[in-house]
This record gives sequence, C-alpha cells and structure tokens, in this order.
Amino acid sequence: MAIFSPLFRWPLAALALAGASAVPAQAPSLAMLDTLEKGSWQLRERGKDNVLQTICVGDARRMIQIEHPRATCSRYIIEDTPKSVTVHYTCPGAGHGRTSIRNETNRLVQIDTQGIADGKPFSQSIEARRTGPC
Repeated sequence: MAIFSPLFRWPLAALALAGASAVPAQAPSLAMLDTLEKGSWQLRERGKDNVLQTICVGDARRMIQIEHPRATCSRYIIEDTPKSVTVHYTCPGAGHGRTSIRNETNRLVQIDTQGIADGKPFSQSIEARRTGPC
C-alpha cells in the first residue's frame, strides 16, 4: 500500500522541484579582504618583535597562502563574514593549509595559519600591519 495516493504524488513532486529550483546561492567573495589598504605590510609572529616578512599587497588574498606564496592552489572557503575569513587551500605537490584572517582595522589583521609545506607541518599566529606604500 502506497503512503501517498497518486492524487497527492504529483503536487508533492512539483512542490519539491519548485523548492530545488529556487534562487541559487551566491559564491562567497571574501569581500573583507577588499577593504584592507593596499601597500607594504609587515608580518610579525604574535608576541615577538622580529619581522617574519614584508610583502607588497595589491590583493590581500595573497595573505591566505603565506607559506605557499607562489603555488597554484585550489581554495575552499569555510567562513566569509564582514570581519573575518577562513579558507582551506590545497596546492598539488606543495602541501595545503588553513588560514583565518580577522580584521581589526583596514591596516591591521590577525592571521592564524597552519598546514603542511614542503612535507613539514607549520603553524603560525601572525599580526599583519600596513606600514606604508610599496
């Protein structure tokens, strides 16, 4: 014995299809990174004075792959809010990582990154601060 009679199956199927064809979800844009000022940024390990590196930032998405700067990687966006982003990335033959960037101002961000680079694990808590033009 069927749970639904044929009279109810077609409207139920039509309703299910209507719900499935609703407005498609928009892809995350990582818009918070677009609010950061372009220029020279110093990266320091949190709680330490020495500069890890200085980078010229035209596109702040570069901060996602600090340990894989030149690798071509695929990215999976985990979090995309007005104040923070978290991205997992995979770089074939070079490793992978997960980076969270929290915006304090458009000139100061906190970066937590961890993963595998050159076959070795890495984990860093970094403060990135804009220092001037490139």
